[in-house]
Amino acid sequence: MSPFTAELIGTMLIILLGDGVVANVLLKDTKGNNSGWLVITTAWALAVFTGVTVAGPYSGAHLNPAVTIGLAVAGKFPWDGVLPYILAQFIGAFLGAFVVWLMYFDHFKRTNEPGAILSVFCTGPAVRNYVSNIASEIIGAFVLIFVIFYITGAEITATKTPVGLGSVGAIPVAFLVWVIGLSLGGTTGYAINPARDLGPRMVHALLPIKNKGGSDWRYAWIPVVGPIIGAVCAALLFKYLLS
Repeated sequence: MSPFTAELIGTMLIILLGDGVVANVLLKDTKGNNSGWLVITTAWALAVFTGVTVAGPYSGAHLNPAVTIGLAVAGKFPWDGVLPYILAQFIGAFLGAFVVWLMYFDHFKRTNEPGAILSVFCTGPAVRNYVSNIASEIIGAFVLIFVIFYITGAEITATKTPVGLGSVGAIPVAFLVWVIGLSLGGTTGYAINPARDLGPRMVHALLPIKNKGGSDWRYAWIPVVGPIIGAVCAALLFKYLLS
């Protein structure tokens, strides 16, 4: 499997299972309706475990543009691999969200709350304050990327071979995503991944979903810009600590 294909499939699996649990909890007449935040954060962590396990041996399992950019800034991943990885991640996220819509098609039709429908696909703030919202995404992504540097090993330097989590990182990164969701996710829903948010938001905008409402494009830049800023800050601190 090529690194591009691995990033695409791994990201697709994360979104299929991650957006899938939100659909199960929020959409009308599902078996998991109203099962709560703990169910959502746990399933998202296990979704990341699944994606990393599949993609790890082939691409390093970045599965997140913030991870790819952070590793490149830290000198742990070649810059010429950044754009192909990010493209694969966005395609995978788009496809994963589309399959969630197919999976829960009947339940989308029965749900008449536009906010619940949008939340299946992308994140949104509990309290809309763009300054604190972007700060939340920066902090969450900073924790994610900074810890990932130590999961991958501080001694790794830039190379043409895939560098990232690898399959051995599946368990620790799943716990990392879980604790970020439980501890820091209550403000914005912890996107911490531009592809995870923007790709499915595009699916929401394009699909003919009954009662869906708008896609909240005014907010859409925050879960894209915030994680990238957090990743760069984490990379710079990591490099400073190693210097």
